[in-house]
Amino acid sequence: MNLSDNDRRRGEFPTLDGGIHLLSHSLGPTPRAARDAMRDYLDRWEQHISEDAWSASWWTLSAEVGDGIGRLIGAPSGSVQPLPNATLAMSTVASCFDFATDDRRKVVTTAIDFPSMGYLWQAQQRVGADIHVVPSDDDIVVPTDRILEAIDEQTALVALSHVSYRSSARVDAPAIIERAHQVGANVVLDAYQSVGVVQIDVTDWGVDFLIGGSIKWLCGGPACGYVYVRPDLIDQLTPRLTGWIAHARPFDFSHKNMEYDAGIRRFSQGTPNIPGLHSFLPGLKIMGEVGVSVIEAESRRRTQRLVDFALEQGWSLHSPVDVDQRGGTVMIEVDDPQTMVARLAKRRVHVDCRPGVGLRLSPHFFNTDEEIDEAMHLLAEEMD
Repeated sequence: MNLSDNDRRRGEFPTLDGGIHLLSHSLGPTPRAARDAMRDYLDRWEQHISEDAWSASWWTLSAEVGDGIGRLIGAPSGSVQPLPNATLAMSTVASCFDFATDDRRKVVTTAIDFPSMGYLWQAQQRVGADIHVVPSDDDIVVPTDRILEAIDEQTALVALSHVSYRSSARVDAPAIIERAHQVGANVVLDAYQSVGVVQIDVTDWGVDFLIGGSIKWLCGGPACGYVYVRPDLIDQLTPRLTGWIAHARPFDFSHKNMEYDAGIRRFSQGTPNIPGLHSFLPGLKIMGEVGVSVIEAESRRRTQRLVDFALEQGWSLHSPVDVDQRGGTVMIEVDDPQTMVARLAKRRVHVDCRPGVGLRLSPHFFNTDEEIDEAMHLLAEEMD
């Protein structure tokens, strides 16, 4: 059953007045309530004096946001730590491993992961990591069998995108996690392109680490990243990337050796991004109320609508045709994609592009079928 207009919460997103928003893979629309959340932050800040800010509101905010994210991915309370961005979240995971002295030094990644993660893992080679990049034959998918074959007894970590930013290809996460655990390796999923549009159950799948951020499907703006850590791993790990907030008693301001917090806060560093966390709350609330299962069902139906239209027109896709292998975005190859993005924007259809990928279009729960049809017909006119 399709969502009603009321369920789509369109009135809660002023951005939608500017046209057809198909950019949730890149920048989710701003919730109307985000302005109130930021005003609340400023009002509280004006009223705080010194350490009163921490005790009155700031100290519990990370846990509130972390648990809100956790509910979207099937994680228990106290297992998600907000951080300034996803790259820092992945860096925190990397800092839990000692590639210089451990017998396991291999890190398995793929050729269609986000570049920031590639840069990060390249840098780990300087501290002993052996980076194995699993190639793609078509720049669209990396075969699961090829990933499974790369995971062996020398593997410390499998770090890869759950859904690729380049093609929307989705990996078989449970199969990869099962293989990694068979040989004693851990898995960190970069789920920035999937949380909020694809159902994820980190508990059921046995995910060791998951990282992501707020700016895309979660409608949280450039507010924060986050890291999920499997609960039984939390007190076993001591990240080298650390800071005063990760201390067991941060307000003691001790100059002695670091004593890590026993819980998920041990994966934090310095002072949290308080205004960013405030701006994230409205998007989290909306996503939790609508429900990821409903959103995924809408996404699968809508992206298939895009795929079917494109194939009928004879257009080339840079995404998997099979909905079970695809995330929430469809990539359509066009000549001069940057010009096409600008031409569509003039007609109030908002998409984007990436080099070698073509146009990226992402319907979310707030879009209507009529919008999708209009966008594709306008694209067809521009293609002609």
